[in-house]
Amino acid sequence: MASLFTKIIEGKIPCHKIFEDDNYLAFLDIRPINPGHTLVIPKKEVDYIFDVEDKLLGGLMIFAKKVAIAIKKEMPCKKVGIMVAGLEVPHTHIHLVPMFKILDLNFANATPTDNEELAKIAERIRKHL
Repeated sequence: MASLFTKIIEGKIPCHKIFEDDNYLAFLDIRPINPGHTLVIPKKEVDYIFDVEDKLLGGLMIFAKKVAIAIKKEMPCKKVGIMVAGLEVPHTHIHLVPMFKILDLNFANATPTDNEELAKIAERIRKHL
C-alpha cells in the first residue's frame, strides 16, 4: 500500500510544495514545529533512511541543503535544524525546521496550521529557489 507521501507525490493528496525535481520533493509540514517547517522526501518510497541507496541518499541531502538555504533566507531563525525520525510515515523523510534553540526540534511543539497560512509561507520560501 502506498504511503501518505507517495500519495502526495502522485497528486492524490494536496500539499504546499516548496521545490521538486525528478527524484525529490519538499513540502510544508501541516503540523509545523515552527513556520517554514518543511519535509524533504525521495520520490522512491523507502521506509528507513539507511536503506536508501547511497546515490539517492546523497542527492537527498544536497536537495535538502538547497531547500534549507531558501528557508533560512525567508523565515526568521538562527539556523535551520535537520531531523530524521521516520516513525510517523513509512517513507524516508527529513524535517527542516527553522529554529532559535535546540528545543525547537521537539515535535511536542508542533501545531496544526491554517491552509491559507501554509500557502503564504510556501510562496515566500519558493521565491528563494
